[in-house]
Amino acid sequence: MARRQFEVIDVVEVLEHWHAGRPKSVVASSLGVDPKTVRKYVAAAETAGLAPGGPKLSRPEWSELVRGWFPELVDHRARSRTFAEIDRHRDRIEKMLETNTVATVHQRLRDEHGLTCGITAFRAYVAAELADAALAERATVLRPPVPAGEEAQIDWGLLGSWKDPFTEKVRRIWAFVMVLACSRHMFVRPSIGLDEQSFVAAHVAAFSFFGGSVRRLVPDNLATGVDRADLYDPKINRAYGELAQHYGCLVDPARVRKPKDKPRVERPMRYVRDSFWRGREWVNEADMQQGAVRWCIEVAGVRRHRSLDGATPLEVFTALEAPVLLPLPHEPFELARWSAPKVGVDCHVRVAGALYSVPWKLIGKAVDARSTTRTIELFSDGALVRTWTRIERGRQTNPEDYPPEKVAFFMRTPVWCRRRAAEIGPSVVGVVAELLSVNALHRLRSAQGVVGLAERYSSERLDRACRRALEVGDPSYRTIRGVLVAGTETDGPAEVGTVPAAPAHLHGPDRLFAIPEEAS
Repeated sequence: MARRQFEVIDVVEVLEHWHAGRPKSVVASSLGVDPKTVRKYVAAAETAGLAPGGPKLSRPEWSELVRGWFPELVDHRARSRTFAEIDRHRDRIEKMLETNTVATVHQRLRDEHGLTCGITAFRAYVAAELADAALAERATVLRPPVPAGEEAQIDWGLLGSWKDPFTEKVRRIWAFVMVLACSRHMFVRPSIGLDEQSFVAAHVAAFSFFGGSVRRLVPDNLATGVDRADLYDPKINRAYGELAQHYGCLVDPARVRKPKDKPRVERPMRYVRDSFWRGREWVNEADMQQGAVRWCIEVAGVRRHRSLDGATPLEVFTALEAPVLLPLPHEPFELARWSAPKVGVDCHVRVAGALYSVPWKLIGKAVDARSTTRTIELFSDGALVRTWTRIERGRQTNPEDYPPEKVAFFMRTPVWCRRRAAEIGPSVVGVVAELLSVNALHRLRSAQGVVGLAERYSSERLDRACRRALEVGDPSYRTIRGVLVAGTETDGPAEVGTVPAAPAHLHGPDRLFAIPEEAS
């Protein structure tokens, strides 16, 4: 009992021995108490008129006397003059102890708030004043039994380091672990990557391993599955949400820093590291994953489990849980990656190394991109705006995504020019056919210009102007426009040379046409 904090019951024991007639030195030796401590407590009894051999007192009577003589044993604040100083920081201490050790809290109070007491007194205060809070935190509420097929608890922990035998590079290996809460049957999947794709793919492999899915998934709050942790409204990331919807599961993340919300997967993590991982050599990631499946069935699945009354997880799974799992969907889950690219001034976004166009009104905004092995889907404010076939590199463009006034020129292909000419008149068709008969791409602008005159002049006037240009053997844009400006499209047959040909240096030699002999 030396050098420890005395309680009322300790003092009562000392006084009972003394009152029974034992010398103070014998009492000190027998109880392992410092003689000075014995004399201190006995002195109070002697002052009150008590003596060895007097009328016998019951233990409750002794306790009542001790509480009156030594109030500091009841009121812990009276134990030390420093308790009052420490108590001024009580609220701060309670908050800091949620995330820091007692020693760290003491150091910060000393350095930042001028606390003068030592660490021993501070520990005594915490033990005395905050013991109830500490006990409440340590208390574990036994969870009720989980029905078969109802819940799977998920963890994503570090297994250790692995040296690649081919590259000799040391890699960190993580383990995805899913434990069925009813049968304790588990699935383990080692992974080199700790990312969203690996996390979702591990779920797909787990459901395939079990032959079905549960109704509720309880993961932790890693960003691979949860975008925002919240007790009442956690935000599940899109890829994980799509997986849950595909398999008909509810995702119910554990509370932040509350491992007891999923104890059936927290405890086995150490077992997985020791029994499956340590002391083994692996060729590659696929070798690890195949080995993990064998270990789950042949080792972890057949171990006798105390919580299952000595049965094995595999026995309970086969008998109770496998028959009630949700059936796997007929269609395989298509793993998708989500990103949020920004739309450039060229109306394109970069997704998975390639460029895809979106409507020009989204320039400067971030869109949601869902990429799979086959398609790229682009969303704005939750609405689908474009779907593209995925390509490895390059760009895919829909001309409709540009502003109409800027894309019109690129839209007017030779096919468009011929179609538009047919809508205007037969002479326009003849001019366009003449222009595009040789070196169509070089003379495309002339054809575009001719049919574009229909925006300023009526179709009838343009068709007559084209007929006059054909008559004189010069179906050029310049000639037809000159006829329309002069208003001579309704005049009689044109004389040779009355409509000048376009200069060669402006339109190229292919724009000059020889005048037919019959017109001369």
